[in-house]
Amino acid sequence: MLTKIPQKTSLLLVILFSSACANSQEPHAMKFIFSENKALKGIGDHKMEFRINGVPIEDTFCETFTVRIARILVTSVNREWALESALEAKGLGRSATIPPSEASMEREVKPEETPDGRPGFKILFIDRKLEPLREWFIVRIRKGVMPYPKTSVFDALPEEMAEEAVDIKGTIIQTFGDGFEQETEAFGRKVLRIPRMDGDFLIERRFGITKGVAGGMFLILAKSDEAALEAAERAVEATKSVPFAVGKFAASGTKVGGKTYRDAIATTNDAYCPSLARNEGSKISENVKCVYEVIVSGLRLEYVNRAMKVGIESATKVNGVLRITSANYGGTLGKGKILLQRLFDIKS
Repeated sequence: MLTKIPQKTSLLLVILFSSACANSQEPHAMKFIFSENKALKGIGDHKMEFRINGVPIEDTFCETFTVRIARILVTSVNREWALESALEAKGLGRSATIPPSEASMEREVKPEETPDGRPGFKILFIDRKLEPLREWFIVRIRKGVMPYPKTSVFDALPEEMAEEAVDIKGTIIQTFGDGFEQETEAFGRKVLRIPRMDGDFLIERRFGITKGVAGGMFLILAKSDEAALEAAERAVEATKSVPFAVGKFAASGTKVGGKTYRDAIATTNDAYCPSLARNEGSKISENVKCVYEVIVSGLRLEYVNRAMKVGIESATKVNGVLRITSANYGGTLGKGKILLQRLFDIKS
């Protein structure tokens, strides 16, 4: 049976508990801190607050949804040109609110890990619908990879995950060869060998597509521009340690629909804009000077969860981060849920 603890006793418990937390040697310094004037049965007028590295993690969630994902590997003669090509191929892919399809760099791949023994980068192409993904897949490779020196493209999606496919035959990638292209095998894969002026462009004949998860998201609230930016950078860098997931961050965090422009698909998330902190409906205090939205997608929910967890852990290590939260929209963005605090029940 729960009993009410006298105020003096509860304050003593706060002091003892806080002292124990401060001396904790746990790797993530996960703590529950008592906050005054918040009711909790059995603990007087105090409530426990969930923290990671001393930063409060709000008891909220983001909304997830199903997407189609292709995963490619771009290689070239050296790291510089592999990176240049990968960056071009994922161009205009940071936001999912308008075309072209979303695209994000997953990670760098060492030569010993690639089929042709050259440096490379893995990219995820993402869209809610299959046909737009197929369309932009072809465009991104034709414009973003083919023109770059000594590039090749391979399917990087595990075969067992593939549910659909993109066939390169009959597309503008094949017809670039003007009949001089050949279907052949290289590095144990079926490829098209397309002549170009610096040699042959190799591209795998078919690329798998799978159903994945998008909508993983958390907001970093910080007391300065510098703290927010460093925390977001660290968070995204941390997500690279998780395979089959991608992280990125945006200044133009959005909400579903609009208040003034009713027909808009997505508009500025005014509740988290520091310049609107005094407005009715704001969800941040005036000491919050900058907010970044960290977005995570992946081939499966488990990878999204892990990437969000390590991202939050890294972000909260930055001095000046005030709070981690998320946003949700009554299921209008997605029917799935990722509860921020529950992420820390997951073993890394």
